[in-house]
Amino acid sequence: MALDAILAGGQSIEGHRPFPCVVVDAQAWQDATALLAAGALTLLSVWGETGRVHMAVLQAVAPTVAVLSLECPDNRYPSVGRAHAPAIRLERAMRDLFGLDPVGLPDTRPWFDHGRWGDTPPPAYDFLPVTGDNLHQIPVGPVHAGIIEPGHFRFTCDGETVVRLEQRLGYVHKGIDALLHGAPITRALRLAGRTSGDSTVAYAFAFSRAVEAALGIEVPPRGVALRGVMAELERVANHLGDFGAICNDASFSLMLAHCGVLRERVLRCAAACFGHRLMMDRIVPGGVAADLNDDGVAAIGALVAEVRTRFAPLVALYDGTASLQDRTVGTGILRPDLALRFGAGGYVGRASGRDFDARRAPGYPPYGALRFDVPVLNEGDVNARAWIRVREIEQSLSMLEQLLETLPAGAVRASVEDAPLEPGEGMALVEAFRGDVLVWLRVAGGRVDRCHLRDASWFQWPLLEVAIEGNIVADFPLCNKSFNCSYSGHDL
Repeated sequence: MALDAILAGGQSIEGHRPFPCVVVDAQAWQDATALLAAGALTLLSVWGETGRVHMAVLQAVAPTVAVLSLECPDNRYPSVGRAHAPAIRLERAMRDLFGLDPVGLPDTRPWFDHGRWGDTPPPAYDFLPVTGDNLHQIPVGPVHAGIIEPGHFRFTCDGETVVRLEQRLGYVHKGIDALLHGAPITRALRLAGRTSGDSTVAYAFAFSRAVEAALGIEVPPRGVALRGVMAELERVANHLGDFGAICNDASFSLMLAHCGVLRERVLRCAAACFGHRLMMDRIVPGGVAADLNDDGVAAIGALVAEVRTRFAPLVALYDGTASLQDRTVGTGILRPDLALRFGAGGYVGRASGRDFDARRAPGYPPYGALRFDVPVLNEGDVNARAWIRVREIEQSLSMLEQLLETLPAGAVRASVEDAPLEPGEGMALVEAFRGDVLVWLRVAGGRVDRCHLRDASWFQWPLLEVAIEGNIVADFPLCNKSFNCSYSGHDL
């Protein structure tokens, strides 16, 4: 059965925009799961609420995005993860948060619940068994030596070679799902923008687009363009930081210093132009909360020229340093078939042959009016993930120039207060620097009834476990940084 037939056989939910949403029965839910397992669909997310589960899928042909909803009054539903591994962690989290039982789920261990939500002592977490001669385990974390977020990594090794890596996350679970329930839209926006601070623009962008879809709000052209400016500034800043950090983990600290200077220049420019280094709370439903004056346009133009001039020699240095290439080329390889199966977004997917970018398809303003390429490589190693970042920086600088050259005049924000108070549902897919961020929500009376946020890291973290297998333990920091998954965005 194709997706079109599943959609045609379900009950359409009126007021769900811009993508179709249908209520299906258990058989149609399992038919969609079979399409995911066969590779005919890509899983965008699975999430729940009291008595109901939802699944968002992407069909490459067209492309088509759709949401399927299944009523489960007994809090049980057919597991998606039973046939499609990318759903397993999402279903484990959903059971912890909403008590929904995925029937047939192959891994029933808690995910977010570390045994501290009740009055009983936390049980021991059963890591997956590994058998073989001369194997030993190395536990790392959740507290790390650097100032980074917590996560536990359990390595099973044969000498220095990693045989298996298993992660345990959830240490920075903040309860965002519960905090969003019933929150006014203004407070919900602030919560969404703090899901993962380094992607605050992308989250605010996606949340605002979902609200606008649900309420039928149209953003003024100048507001649309300024959203693109902020999103590309955020992308450039993060890619610069990552490129330097990858080199630093390969013992080439000079690159970290130079890239750190350039990243700081981007952040200071953002602060001068929009009033905040990370541009937090600057994208809002209806448009943006900060306009850009002539001095700001000139400052961003000068920044683009400076980054382009100063970054090119750093790229040449990376490419011409044999000892650096020796660490990155052929290390931490992610096979293209796994990237495709897990729907890996961003540089992780594009470095392993997955040609997907939410800015291009399904697409959203202002990107339909911009000229840009989506770089794709097939090697899937640390080096490929570094080069994707380099090429994306180049593309973002070009897009910033295009946006500034065609920046419309006029208002930057439409009124949300004039929007209808009737219940509505909206969903948005926005390209953050890590990959696609999904936001789905239901609003009524100026408040959020239910909201689901899905970071690209949900589908990237499991792939890191695979990419490190067969590499030495000392290369894990390098592989880990080349993925740079978000703890906070994942843990919600």
